[in-house]
Parts: sequence; C-alpha cells; structure tokens
Amino acid sequence: MKILLGVQTTGNGHIVRSGALLKQLRQRGHDVYCILTGPSTNRRWNLDQFQPYETRAGLSFASRRGKISYLHTVLDNKPIRFLRDVRQLEWRGYDLVISDYEPVTAWMARKRGLPSIGIGHLYAFIHAVPKSPGNHLAHWVTNNFAPVQYAIGSHWHHFDQPLLPPTVAEDVHQLTPSEAEHILVYLPFERQADVIELLSQFPQQCFRLYTGTPEQGEINHIRLCKIGRQGFIDDLASSRGVICNAGFSLVSEALHLGKKVLVKPLTGQVEQESNALALEQLQLGHWMADLNAQSVHQWLAMPAIAARNWPEVISPLADWISAGNWADYTVLIEQLWPDKHTRSS
Repeated sequence: MKILLGVQTTGNGHIVRSGALLKQLRQRGHDVYCILTGPSTNRRWNLDQFQPYETRAGLSFASRRGKISYLHTVLDNKPIRFLRDVRQLEWRGYDLVISDYEPVTAWMARKRGLPSIGIGHLYAFIHAVPKSPGNHLAHWVTNNFAPVQYAIGSHWHHFDQPLLPPTVAEDVHQLTPSEAEHILVYLPFERQADVIELLSQFPQQCFRLYTGTPEQGEINHIRLCKIGRQGFIDDLASSRGVICNAGFSLVSEALHLGKKVLVKPLTGQVEQESNALALEQLQLGHWMADLNAQSVHQWLAMPAIAARNWPEVISPLADWISAGNWADYTVLIEQLWPDKHTRSS
C-alpha cells in the first residue's frame, strides 16, 4: 500500500511511537511518506528516521509556566494557514492515511474521502474512560482535533472499551530495570527555575533533571541533563521513580519498568488532567496540582511499584494495518489484552 503517515511532533512520545510503526510498515513492503507538524519540529531529535518527509505548522496548544494559555494558543496558531495546508496537501495515489493525532493529514483524509486510521492515546477519549470535568469546549476540541474514520485509542487499562495497551517502544522493552539513587525529573511545561527551586528543598535526594536545553552541569544534588533518547531511557531504567508532567508516553514507560510516578498535569489540558485522574483511579501513580513540596515529600517516602510489563503492540498493529480489515480490530484487542474479561483495575 501507499500510506501517508501524519506525525504530531509536539511531544517525543508521538515521535517514538510513529517512528516504530513506520519501521514496521516499511519492513512489510509498504510505501510510506510522512508529514510532520508542530511548532517545535526543528527542535526535536531523531527526525531523520522519517525521511522522506515534509513539515507543516499544524495546530497545537501554547502553555506558559505549567498552564494552557488560551490567548497564546489563539495568537500562535494560524487557522487560515492550517486550512491552506489541508487543501494543498497532495492526496492522490494514497491507499490509506494514518494519523498519530495529527490534524493536517486527518482533515485532508476526511475532506478527500480517503480511508484513515487514528492511532494514539487521545483517541481513547471518545470512549468511556476517566475524564477530567474540564469544559465542553475543551472536550469537543480533543475529540475533533484530528478526526479519522477508524480511531484506535490506547490506555493503561481497557475499561471494558475497545482500547489497546500503551505502545511502549522497542528500546524500552529491551531495558533491564535496576534501582540507583536518583529520581528522574522531566517537566518541560514548567519554568525550569521553579522546578530547581522545588528540588532544592530535598538535599538528601539525587535528581537527574532533563531540561531540554543544551546547558549541562550540577547544582548540588541536581544533575542537569541534555535530552537524548538513549541517555534518557538509561536514567529512567535505573531510577527510583519519575516526576513528570502527565503526558501518556513517559508515564507508560515508567509503569512498564516498575517505576513509581508523580505527575503534575499541565493545567487546563484535558488529556493530562484526565491522565492524572486515571492514575489515581487505577492506583498506578500520584499527582499534584502544582509544584508542591509536601506532595513530593510524601511521594518520596512511598515504596516501589510492580512492573506492568505491557505487551509489544507495534508489530501486531502493523500486521493488522497490513491485513486491511480496518473496520474490525477485535482480534487485535483480544491478542493484546488476553485477560481483558478478568483483569481488575
């Protein structure tokens, strides 16, 4: 098949998952071309795996100091440019469009009547899963941001819904967890000076803070680390636990490896607030509404957790896509949740 793959680059989780799926699809003989969208495309790592590809601005939320900024979201996004990109995107000759919650390719497929599959955690929210109260507009935007014909969501539990387990990357499946003395910290939506001030209140605990900036060094018990995939997952595998925002991919990797998590959701972002709620309901992790020292203190004293050991999802998913029966993924779900009818939360 000739496939158009749309990748949202506003989070590294999208890049890791889509890169793994791209590799599997090409190994099966499919001709896959990629569209990458997101304002931070030029700052992301490991994009060469998507060659050949094009970039578009797409759509995204803007944040300031750990909160969604609706003013900057309106100012930063250019709807006329988005509509032009959708209209002008080449569509002839494609048999299938796959969207990793990427809006340009999803809306193009809808406009042109092409078969489209949506893959990713955010597609879980069209089903009965834990959701933050939020507001009606925020939930509507989440469900209509990247509409597709066949939506396949993933979550940490099936909730008796047609969902897949988290798509943990191959390099994480190959890790052997251990436990050193450090806590891995990755809070990219927060002002890093605020994060350092919080961590400074725990001088007896070693932290490895991934900041997303080229500066590296140490501030007493806090090691500043530059983001790179291998170093990051190595520190994840050997950590005592993870403090992060409530994005889906990193939390999934941590739970897979048996690392306790403390999340600070991006305020006003429905997905992250809903993820925090799900972690609490499933008793898989803990969350704090702000950068709160008391929450960190209580969490540090908590014991380790059991590894979730999610199954490998990408290869069976690529097989299912290749088979072409996209209206039915019951067999895929039963394969990946073999104990679905008996599993408890």
